[in-house]
Amino acid sequence: MDTPNGVDRLPDGPVRRMFSATQQRDLEAMVAEFAEDYVNITPNHPARSFTGSAQVRRNWSALFAGIPDLTVTVLDSATGTGGKVWVEWGSRGTRLDGSAVEQAGVAIFSVRDDRIAAVRFYLEPVDKDTGDVNAAVQAVAGAGQEGAPA
Repeated sequence: MDTPNGVDRLPDGPVRRMFSATQQRDLEAMVAEFAEDYVNITPNHPARSFTGSAQVRRNWSALFAGIPDLTVTVLDSATGTGGKVWVEWGSRGTRLDGSAVEQAGVAIFSVRDDRIAAVRFYLEPVDKDTGDVNAAVQAVAGAGQEGAPA
């Protein structure tokens, strides 16, 4: 049976246990699923990449404190070779200042020895006000670009 937060869509193992602990706001159980030498790679923001489960603890302590109603939802997942678990997921909640927070994206976890050893992290804030697809393409291609020559 599909649970409202989608955690049952994940394969048994540390990624599922981590998401379950996150949903329960159990920081100790959550951090226990990460290897001490865990590597977080954030390709879209390389300076945000880090190594170590201690940073996972700092990050999630701040998130739980700053967003008291934080929830995570797993939309889909798939397993790959070499201990990979692909997860499409999102989070939402309300910050202490009353601002709504919503993020969505994908994380590609690498599992080693029944712990999360690494992730390629693509979770980003949901931005509902920056224009349609045409504006997005123009922002990448350059202002005034109308498309390829005929």
